[in-house]
Parts: sequence; structure tokens; C-alpha cells
Amino acid sequence: MSKKTVVVLGASNNPERYSYKALKMLAEHGYDVIPVHPQLKDIDGIEVRNSLENADAGEDVYTLTLYVGPEKIVPLIPDIVRLNPQRVIFNPGTESQELKEALVKASIPHAEACTLVLLRTGRFEEAF
Repeated sequence: MSKKTVVVLGASNNPERYSYKALKMLAEHGYDVIPVHPQLKDIDGIEVRNSLENADAGEDVYTLTLYVGPEKIVPLIPDIVRLNPQRVIFNPGTESQELKEALVKASIPHAEACTLVLLRTGRFEEAF
């Protein structure tokens, strides 16, 4: 399997946060992870991008997994659509009707799911 790129929007360097746990588990499962956070520079040796505009790895983004609340997502909708991931995961608490509508319009598949549960159960690839 070639490595697939997963962007983690709302990445954290706090080991207690689900976004941190997802970042680590995605890397353990062989995914290239691109954490995005406006203020962090590095998470355990992984370079953090300060915006979605800088998250483009020069290759297709397989999954965008969301770890920010809906109020922070709405202003990022144009950047999310421009990133054009193959799919978007709305982790619990990130659901945004505005983003869902934009994704439908852009023909980007999305699902409400938990990245950690999908990885732990071997269903990350099958989630869509």
C-alpha cells in the first residue's frame, strides 16, 4: 500500500486530546500525517502547518479529519473545499451543516465518525 496523506485539522500537542491520539495512531498505521494548528510548529517531530492553505503536501489528500468546533470550521470552508480531500471525517463535536452542504456541492464524500474508532476497528479505509 502506498502511503496516504491524512490532514488533521485542529491537531494538538496535548497527549490527552483526541486529535493528538488520532495523529499518533494514524502515523502508527502508516499514513503520512499533516497536522494543522495556527500556533504550533512541531508535534513530536512532525512539522505542523499553520493553515489549510499550507497543508497541501503536493499530492492528493486522502482524508481530512476534523478536530475543531463548527464555529471555527465555517470560516475555513473555502480552504477545505480548495484542499479537495478525497473524503472528510467529522469527529464528534465538529459537525457543521454549512460545511456538509459545501462538501455535497463540491462532490466531496463525508461522514460523521470517530477516526480513533475507525482505526481501532480496522474500518478506516471502509468508512465511506
